[in-house]
Amino acid sequence: MIVNTCGFIDAAVKESLEAIGEALRENGKVVVTGCLGAKQGVVAKVHPSVLAITGPQDTAGVMQAVHEHLPKPHDPYVDLVPPQGVKLTPRHYAYLKISEGCNHRCTFCIIPSMRGELVSRPLAQVMQEAENLVKAGVKELLVISQDTSAFGVDLKYRTGFWRGRPLKTRMSDLCRALGELGVWVRLHYVYPYPHVDDVIPLMAEGRILPYLDIPFQHASPRILRLMKRPASSEKVLARIGKWRELCPGITLRSTFIAGFPGETEAEFSELLAFLQEAQLDRVGCFAYSPVEGAAANALPDPVPEPVKQERRRRLMERQARISAARLRAKIGKAARVLVDQPGIGRTMGDAPEIDGVVHFKGGKPGEFADVTIERADEHDLYGRRL
Repeated sequence: MIVNTCGFIDAAVKESLEAIGEALRENGKVVVTGCLGAKQGVVAKVHPSVLAITGPQDTAGVMQAVHEHLPKPHDPYVDLVPPQGVKLTPRHYAYLKISEGCNHRCTFCIIPSMRGELVSRPLAQVMQEAENLVKAGVKELLVISQDTSAFGVDLKYRTGFWRGRPLKTRMSDLCRALGELGVWVRLHYVYPYPHVDDVIPLMAEGRILPYLDIPFQHASPRILRLMKRPASSEKVLARIGKWRELCPGITLRSTFIAGFPGETEAEFSELLAFLQEAQLDRVGCFAYSPVEGAAANALPDPVPEPVKQERRRRLMERQARISAARLRAKIGKAARVLVDQPGIGRTMGDAPEIDGVVHFKGGKPGEFADVTIERADEHDLYGRRL
């Protein structure tokens, strides 16, 4: 059994170690891979009986360990892997990873030390994978990376070729090309660079989904500087207003950190005021976790754990009211829905597993349905199929 792990925050480390323990109890033969494997000695100390421990993106190391303990027999059926590869998501949607690593040095994060500097995939390679997935029946591509909007920076936006024409290795050109494939294209983990504005017209034109997953993290200028993040909530609010002006139906998702070291009650109130003004559609919030190796751990005035949790609760309560109001505004309108399972689907504004769903009767996985929205709560929509 292969266990892929995360070592980003303490909660993820705990969950990964528990998953390894469960796998050992169920199977006994376990290979560990992923970010936690890169943390020297952590896995071996808790679970010394695992067969092998590898780091992130180490496919060769994982397969070497597997073959050492389970020699690979020749199987003409299993060996015939399809061009799109073998994916773990349902047939109708797939994640499309465009780069690995990150060049930022956010003080709460250790991704660069675990996954390295930004390495973008060649544009032609990304597009070939996307085309193969679409040919295999995928209806939605979820574009992911540690920093999607930095795509191509390390390659100096080198010119690639797709379908015989030149394209720059950058997010806007990639989005235009993906928009020609005739499927939903959803952008995740978009750092708020100025050139993000360039993809909003593509959303307004219907080339890619009007959806941005863009982690703002905070609103207080001082806290943002301590985080080493862009530090102007006024400019962010102005940009949000411009995005909605260009693309009125855009859905905005973001994440925030409550209880960052040194955060005062007044600075947390700034964050709540920002939420009220921004009226974001979907929000996640984490209480600050002192990840081992994060520079922010050395900052003075750490926030007590009960205060962190209380601030997280207040933020999510505030956002729940905002989300509920924005969803109620959809009542009486028709929505295009991608069916995940009979009776449950998602609108253009809902990513799988992290956002809400639409409840209705009928539908087959992977098909589109038009649904009239009749009811809403703070997370989900309810309606009937047209």
